[in-house]
Amino acid sequence: MDGVVKLRIREVLKGDQNAYGEIVELYKDKVFQLCYRMLGNHHEAEDIAQEAFIRAYVNIARFNMELKFSTWIYRIATNLCIDRIRKKKPDFYLDAEVSGTDGLTMYSQVAAETNLPEEDLESIELQEAIQRAISKLPEKYRTVIVLKYIEELSLNEISEILDMPLGTVKTRIHRGRESLRQQLRNV
Repeated sequence: MDGVVKLRIREVLKGDQNAYGEIVELYKDKVFQLCYRMLGNHHEAEDIAQEAFIRAYVNIARFNMELKFSTWIYRIATNLCIDRIRKKKPDFYLDAEVSGTDGLTMYSQVAAETNLPEEDLESIELQEAIQRAISKLPEKYRTVIVLKYIEELSLNEISEILDMPLGTVKTRIHRGRESLRQQLRNV
């Protein structure tokens, strides 16, 4: 896939805007998922993912063809997510009751791909607890946990995306896991 992407990048550099659309199609879902896992909000994740692709397009001439495009776009998206997290104070909480409803929370408003049967309730509650715990992590731990366990990136890829030494990545993953373990010990 990297060969195809690099070919499309060369076409973009020659002025073919449609070639960039093909690149976006290849990576849009993964970039959105990364943003969603970091931000926990569908609309913000869409906005940040779109902004990441716009920034990549504007700066495509700076892309080092010897590196993987996926690492570059993930790094852009991750940095944008971190910026959003730092700038935004929470103005609502997902476990807060929605006004005008009988005990419904914002979690019940999060769209699912399929309708969830009642027997999956326990699994859903566990996923919600894990997502809440990840959301409570400090941004430096949340970022590496999402990249490692949700996006399933290698330690080296995470190190490249975040531009930090491998040892720092390992330490943050360890500390993030320990923090999650403490938060989830009663679940």
